[in-house]
Amino acid sequence: MEEENFIQELQEFVNFTWYYFNKRTYKVFRHFEFLKSLIVDNLYRKRGKYTQPFIHSGMVGLAFAAVTFGPLILSEQAKADVLAQGTLPTAVVLGVSTDPNYLQQITTSSSQGVIEYRGGEVVDYEVREGDTVGSIAEKFNLQVTTLLWANDLTDKSKIKPGQTLKIPPVDGVVHTVKKGDTIYSIAKKYSLEDEAGAQGIVNYPFNTFTDDETFGLAIGQTLMVPDGVMPEEKPTVGRPTVARILTPDAGSVSATGQFVWPTSGTISQGFRWYHQGIDISNRAGGAILAADSGRIIVAGWPDNYGYGNRIMIDHGNGYVTLYAHLSRIRVSVGQSVNRGDVIGDMGSTGRSTGIHLHFEIRQGGVLQSPLNFLK
Repeated sequence: MEEENFIQELQEFVNFTWYYFNKRTYKVFRHFEFLKSLIVDNLYRKRGKYTQPFIHSGMVGLAFAAVTFGPLILSEQAKADVLAQGTLPTAVVLGVSTDPNYLQQITTSSSQGVIEYRGGEVVDYEVREGDTVGSIAEKFNLQVTTLLWANDLTDKSKIKPGQTLKIPPVDGVVHTVKKGDTIYSIAKKYSLEDEAGAQGIVNYPFNTFTDDETFGLAIGQTLMVPDGVMPEEKPTVGRPTVARILTPDAGSVSATGQFVWPTSGTISQGFRWYHQGIDISNRAGGAILAADSGRIIVAGWPDNYGYGNRIMIDHGNGYVTLYAHLSRIRVSVGQSVNRGDVIGDMGSTGRSTGIHLHFEIRQGGVLQSPLNFLK
């Protein structure tokens, strides 16, 4: 009897519990559906009115999240890559860190890899044992001349451990603005075409101006001049040096159309849009040879500047070659030379800071890259 009462009471309890929760759940969902219908009807009647607020709020939220958490995530990932792989990441990306200590820490972590630092600032680098200007330039993916210019060094300068070097963010020249400077005068100073060079200075994202419409500059501010070339020292003006014994006239000659190397040495500067020739350097100097047979049309220093002592050869087939900065000229205007004849000696006259040959090839008056022709 007691067992039957217990079962009956348990059944009544279960039925009541099911009835209670079912009723309460139905009531909650009924209110939810009512509220949802109210909101949907309101939005439907005013469809399109809230589109822009929703979009703008979403974009602001995404931007906030990217700015707040993005650098942290990237920084931690970059550090993890260095520690896990023992090598430098391919690039230190803007936003990861512009702290010089961080760059130095990454450099210390490994002696391999290249640091492509593009944070905009000039950073300090402490020279370590075994470092050379060349190895440091390679580590930061810069040209050697960029480091030399930034630190008032020459190719003969020595560096030692503990010395601090300035590391520019990109190849070019770091310029401190002086009175009277404009972006056009700065571009011209560093051997850039006026308009294109000035545009390059403006386009560099970390250069700032007092007036973004006129590109005004403040005295003392620094500008990065991408691909700029430091002005060379002005030489003492003098007469061209002509050899006492000239190379004999070759008589009737005919160009072969094949160009030989005009001298021996290393290529210190290649063909670029602002340097339309190649420079071949050799501290010991050396003889300059005619790259192909032809007739001498220029031999001297007609303007006491620029190319310095120079020779130009007309090869009679649409090609003209130019040999500049010579210390000595061994031919005269009007004579003929064979391919490989000695026409002068390497030097450093004109706009030059070291012994080298500036060599050009012109086809129909248009400058061509000599590396496409030399054999």
